[in-house]
Amino acid sequence: MRKICVIGGANVDITATSAAAFQIGDSNPGSVVVSWGGVGRNIAHNLALLGDNVELITIFGGGVFGPVIANSCKELGIGISHSEIAKEGTNSFFISINNADGELVGGVADMNATEAMTPEWLQTRIDAINAADAVVADANSSAAALAWLIDNCQKPLYLDAVSVAKAARIKEAVAMSRKKAFFALKSNALEHQVLGQLNEAVIERIYVSRGAEGLQVYAQGKLYEFAALPCIVKNVTGGGDALLAGIVHAGPKASVEESAKMGLLCARCAVESPNAVSEDIAKLARPAL
Repeated sequence: MRKICVIGGANVDITATSAAAFQIGDSNPGSVVVSWGGVGRNIAHNLALLGDNVELITIFGGGVFGPVIANSCKELGIGISHSEIAKEGTNSFFISINNADGELVGGVADMNATEAMTPEWLQTRIDAINAADAVVADANSSAAALAWLIDNCQKPLYLDAVSVAKAARIKEAVAMSRKKAFFALKSNALEHQVLGQLNEAVIERIYVSRGAEGLQVYAQGKLYEFAALPCIVKNVTGGGDALLAGIVHAGPKASVEESAKMGLLCARCAVESPNAVSEDIAKLARPAL
């Protein structure tokens, strides 16, 4: 069993899906689901379902929800001994609005709890970070924290761009970093445009999710393209998190083809579920390379 350390956001997900085509500027009949999510937590949840030994390092929001989300991680077997719960007044929420076909219309993220995940805060957890076989970090952390992680993580490091707004943090982190090298970067097509070429960085693999158009992987100076798997989309929220979880589960020694296949299988499983994380992903577990 491989040990994976995930550093990132854990929050309340509020997902609203319209019953018909979404009308901007109007009240839309539909359904609203409240669940526990966050990019980091979703990746950790998926990895736990895949059978990996997962440690989540995060700051849970203050108020009534923080302890509840923390306890949900414990119930899933996700370690949180190096995480903490913030004081009252800090938030970790993501509100998404989906069209009737499950596609994201827009969303708002209030993740101010993660602002306290500074380089100094991470420094006190460096032994736990480097005790893992692989490390995953999302861009909910500051650019300074991500730069510190790039320079101090001794194991294969996977970064997730999270959103167009937060992708810029990775670009800034690379500029701030001394080492400027890490194993893998995952983004979607819009985030990839924001990131640009990152020519000053040495990144072994760059995974770019293009939704229904499939997955592109840049590795060893080559471009690999993989078609999306046929599926019936119910909710795209969490698809990218599942994609990266599958890639990480495959392991850094897996070939580009093997990691892409595992990622796409997990992503399909996620988007075919009404939830951000599908319990069916556990059926895809296999020994990692």
